[in-house]
Amino acid sequence: MSRLKLIGSNILTALVTAAATSAFWVVAFNNGPAGGGAETRRAAAARADANASAGQPEVFLGTTGLAIPVAGVKAADLIDTYKQARAGGARVHDAIDIMAPHGRAVVAAAPGKVEKLFFSKGGGGVTAYVRSPDGRYLFYYAHLQDYAPGLKEGQLVRQGDRIGTVGSSGNANPAGPHLHFAIHRMQPGEKWYDGVAVNPYPLLVGR
Repeated sequence: MSRLKLIGSNILTALVTAAATSAFWVVAFNNGPAGGGAETRRAAAARADANASAGQPEVFLGTTGLAIPVAGVKAADLIDTYKQARAGGARVHDAIDIMAPHGRAVVAAAPGKVEKLFFSKGGGGVTAYVRSPDGRYLFYYAHLQDYAPGLKEGQLVRQGDRIGTVGSSGNANPAGPHLHFAIHRMQPGEKWYDGVAVNPYPLLVGR
């Protein structure tokens, strides 16, 4: 009986934690300083309409308010690769890979400031690091084919603004172009290469 109570307690704890996490991200990216509330959502919708008029695929929002950072990709298309082994099992992925053709638009999942544009020959290749307005989160976009025209460090981007295009730069397989997308939780004073990884998958698909 005590074992059943323990199992029930663990399940309840997991459900409460999941609900709390979901609620936090809804506030942070829908209504809080990172998301800008209804005004930001209207602006994102307007940019989506502009992209559609220009023949670009639609950008979809996840249930927590984050934009799926590759145009034309829906939540149902995503696969959770966060805990997959990399480098022959020497490390964990700590990100998700979003598969898409070369040249597909990569957009800002959330608003922020471009903190670092960096080329890592043996790793992420053409990469961009964007810090949230409150400084607490860093969004990492890697294996890009190129940057959006005029993109520069220090630039403010809105949710849905173009960061670059899907590619296979760095150590990615050219036969499988994709966006390597990571989120890091940051502490005050931490640099663009610091932070603690957060799984983007449940934040984009809502579970």
